[in-house]
Amino acid sequence: MRLIDLGGAATMVPIMKKVRVLELFAGVGGFRLGLDAASDDKVVYDTIWASQWEPATKKQDAAEIYAAKFGPHGLSVENIESVIENDFASIPNHDLLVGGFPCQDYSVASTLKRSKGLMGKKGVLFWSIYSIIRNKGDDAPNYLFLENVDRLLKSPARQRGRDFAVMLAALSDLGYAIEWRVINAADYGFPQRRRRIFIIGYKKGTKAYEGISKLKDARDWLIRDGTLADAFPVEDGEDLPINEVLLEGPPEKITEEFSEHMPKLSPFHNSGLMISRKVYTGRLWPKYDGHITTLGDVLQKDKDVPEDFYIPDVELSKWKYLKGAKREERFTTTGHAYYYSEGSMTFPDDTTRPSRTVITGEGGRGASRFKHVVKTNDGRYRRLTPIELERLDMFPDNHTLLEGVSDMRRAFICGNALVVGAITKVGEALSRKM
Repeated sequence: MRLIDLGGAATMVPIMKKVRVLELFAGVGGFRLGLDAASDDKVVYDTIWASQWEPATKKQDAAEIYAAKFGPHGLSVENIESVIENDFASIPNHDLLVGGFPCQDYSVASTLKRSKGLMGKKGVLFWSIYSIIRNKGDDAPNYLFLENVDRLLKSPARQRGRDFAVMLAALSDLGYAIEWRVINAADYGFPQRRRRIFIIGYKKGTKAYEGISKLKDARDWLIRDGTLADAFPVEDGEDLPINEVLLEGPPEKITEEFSEHMPKLSPFHNSGLMISRKVYTGRLWPKYDGHITTLGDVLQKDKDVPEDFYIPDVELSKWKYLKGAKREERFTTTGHAYYYSEGSMTFPDDTTRPSRTVITGEGGRGASRFKHVVKTNDGRYRRLTPIELERLDMFPDNHTLLEGVSDMRRAFICGNALVVGAITKVGEALSRKM
């Protein structure tokens, strides 16, 4: 609060706090949209610099969309590792670093045995975050807000939890206390069943860090006092069993020795807190009794859906086969016979519940086991449109619409995105910590 003079009468008015945000791996701006919506007359999130570069493609569709929606100023469309190495001065000082660092190496689209974790091509991009914080020194951000797939907690397959342990140790050494939680957006009324781990960091010297350092019981933060507990309430956890883990040694030692006694079982549960390399983790359950948005709530009217999204009758058998349960004899390239089996998927998708997770392969006409299919009022079947996929991510309609960006690419972008409303919830809770 501060005292100001209004026509001779002094009065107290709140001081607005502007939080400078650095958005890494920005995609089409999901974090920015969510934090913009979380801004109010007390705390304003101001994204001053963003980085978006996709190494697998020459045409940078996501960056072009980002620039079209928010303007090109402060947007870097270069490999962030190259920027750090060759032009670090261009990265401005900031208060909050956010980013859903690329998660392909932990993705549910590949098996754990094939997951390369931190050694993977994109998994190493966590170290870009680490490098920015370390190189900023005293000017490092007070807060971190990171997002990834929940598989991160148990990666890789042969040393469950090793990668997350390395990350926690590295951030602790940089002076941060960390809390995390696995959130299924649908558990809190959002339209998509999308499970992601949210990671919040508080630098030493912030009120939140000092509060954590004085805790007598980690449960207090996990179930009530923490940012994530504020954003996403949980069932009473006073008797919550807590697993304590001490992260000892340099990252190299953790990489080699972590979970060596229990390599198939991660010590990290869906919620946790870490300070000074000591971890407290337990299993929490969501508590929510509000409005639930369903897949049916986001669907466009049938008359507004282009014919291209309807499945021809002659193609329906392919879709039903791929969606159905099966146990089939198959053969390897060497002629060895084996049986392949998988369970059935709901066909068409249930429109009375939140949708399944939107995947990057939602686009295109081809039959697929994982693409969403809904049944229309006249009994026809169709795929989801880009607008509907955007709505499941809680983007504004046509947020990904841009000349030269195909519907298939728009679907891919939506599959790579996050649920914006969940970001807003965290942003609102984090502002209260500030």
